[in-house]
This record gives sequence, C-alpha cells and structure tokens, in this order.
Amino acid sequence: MTIEEQIKQFLASPAFGVAGASTNRDKYGNKVLRCYLQNGKIAIPVNPNEATIEGIPCAATITDLPPNVMSLSMITPPAVTAKLVPLAIKKGIKNIWMQPGAEHPDAVAFCKDHGINVIADGSCVLVVLGYHEH
Repeated sequence: MTIEEQIKQFLASPAFGVAGASTNRDKYGNKVLRCYLQNGKIAIPVNPNEATIEGIPCAATITDLPPNVMSLSMITPPAVTAKLVPLAIKKGIKNIWMQPGAEHPDAVAFCKDHGINVIADGSCVLVVLGYHEH
C-alpha cells in the first residue's frame, strides 16, 4: 500500500484511540485528540491518570478501548510505544499511527510481522486532517 492508502485505511475506522492523550492543551497528545473531534470523529483518550480529557471519558489502558476502535494514534515516548503495541494488537487494533517522535523500530517491526497497517514515516495526523487551534 502507498502511504496515502495506509492513511485512508487508518481514517476509515469507526472510532479512534489516542494513546498519550493529555489534559495539557499545548501537548500533542491533546492536539491529536482535539483534531479528531474537530473533524467530527469519535476519539477516546487513553490515559491511566485522568478521568476525562476535553470532556471525554478516558480509557485507562488500550485494553479498555471499545471494540469499534480499529485505529490507534500513539503520542507516546518510543519506549512506551514499544510496550503498548503488543497490547493494541492483542486488543484487535488494525491500524497504528505513530506520531513523529513516538516511533520505535521494534514496535514498527512487530506491527509489520502481525499484518498491522502501521504509519511511522513522519506523517502527522494533525497535518493530514488539518488541525487548527481555536
């Protein structure tokens, strides 16, 4: 698949998980969540330390995401990305987008070995969806 086809498949998910979601509006983990919302998409923040982010109830872990989440944005440090990817695949996530800075070579290889649509080429969901500050 081309990167355009990969992105199209990623964005076709009924809902999106945002691993690394943050209450801090200056952080990318918050901007990615708001970007999905700006585009009328269902997005569920994943954060074990927060009850809600941007008014949306958080999933404590990837395992707690609802079954309609087929795509996961990762805005996590690379070492955390590497730990979370196997959980996401076990959960049934089919598409994983590692935001710039979240990529981990072992995690990318794990995705490819398991037939997961992985985007880790520096593409940014904020650019693709046209995020804007309010």
